[in-house]
Amino acid sequence: MTVSRYLRNPEKVSATTQIKIKAAIDSLGYIANKAPDLLSNAKSYSIGVLVPSLTNQVFSQVIRGIEDITEPAGYQTMLAHYGYSPEIEEKRVEYLLSYHVDGLILSETTHTDRTRKMIAMAGIPVVEIMDIHHTPIHQAVGFDNAKAAFEMTNALLNKGYRNIVYLGARLDMRTQLKFQGYSDAMLLRGLTPKSVMTNEASSFSLGAKLLQKTRTEHPDTDCIFCTNDDLAIGAIFECQRNNISVPQHMGVVGFHGHDIGQSMVPQLASVITPRYQIGNLAGAKLLSRISSTADIEIPDEQICDTGYVIHLGESV
Repeated sequence: MTVSRYLRNPEKVSATTQIKIKAAIDSLGYIANKAPDLLSNAKSYSIGVLVPSLTNQVFSQVIRGIEDITEPAGYQTMLAHYGYSPEIEEKRVEYLLSYHVDGLILSETTHTDRTRKMIAMAGIPVVEIMDIHHTPIHQAVGFDNAKAAFEMTNALLNKGYRNIVYLGARLDMRTQLKFQGYSDAMLLRGLTPKSVMTNEASSFSLGAKLLQKTRTEHPDTDCIFCTNDDLAIGAIFECQRNNISVPQHMGVVGFHGHDIGQSMVPQLASVITPRYQIGNLAGAKLLSRISSTADIEIPDEQICDTGYVIHLGESV
C-alpha cells in the first residue's frame, strides 16, 4: 500500500520512505503500468503539447517554460509537431487524445472542424498559445501579432522610413497577421504595402535570398520588416557581404528578439516576445483548469495577454 501511495503521489510518503522506494524501483528497473488508470478514466498525469517545429528556437523556449511548471506538478509532456499543417495537427491531436491526455496546449488558434470536434468530445481543457487575435476554444495565452507588427511599423515610419517591405516565410497564420498589421500601418500613412513572401522554412540563408529578391523587385527599399529574426539576421549578413550599411542604407527589423540578434553588431531591431513566460503561464493555466471542478469556459480569463516590447536596437 505504501509503494502504491508513493507511485500515485510521492509527497504522501515520508522522505525517508521515498528514498527507500526509489532505490528499490531503480534497482528493479520497475516501470509503472498506466493502463489500469487510463481504463478507469483516472487522470493520466500527462498533457499534450503541439508545436509547429521542434527546431524553432521560439518553441524550444516555450516548451521549457511549460515543463518548468508541469514537471514539478507530476505531469509529463507528450510533444508532437505538425509542420504548420492543420491537417497534420488534426492527426497529432487524435494521437494524443488516444492516450487520454488530461489537457492540450496548442500553438495555433485556427484548426480543422474535426480537430475541434475531437477536442469537444474529449472534454478536456485546451490552452492555445502565441496569439490572442482570435477567439480561443477555451483559453489563449500570448500576444496580438497584428498589433505588434502595426506598432513596429509605426515606429519605423516615425523614424522616417517610407519604402518598407515585409519579408515572410511559411505563410502560417501568425505571418499573415503580422503582414496585416504592417499593411494597416502603411495604409494609414497613405503608403503602399509591399511584400516578398515564400512558403519555404525560415533560415539565415533564406533571409539573404529574400533580401536579394527584394532589391531586384523593389530597388527603392529603405527598410525590411521580417516575419522573424532568422530572416532578419540572414538579411544583415547579406548586407554586410554586399557592403550595404545597416542602418545607414538599409534598415532591418526582425520579430521575437532572439539572443543572437541582441548580441550581434549592429544589434537587431525586433519585437521582443516573452516565449518562456508564455509557456510557463500556459502550463499553469492548463493545470489550474485540469484540477478545477468548474466549467472550463471561464470568460473573464479567456485571454491572457503577455504583451511584447518594441525594440529598435541599432539596425534601424
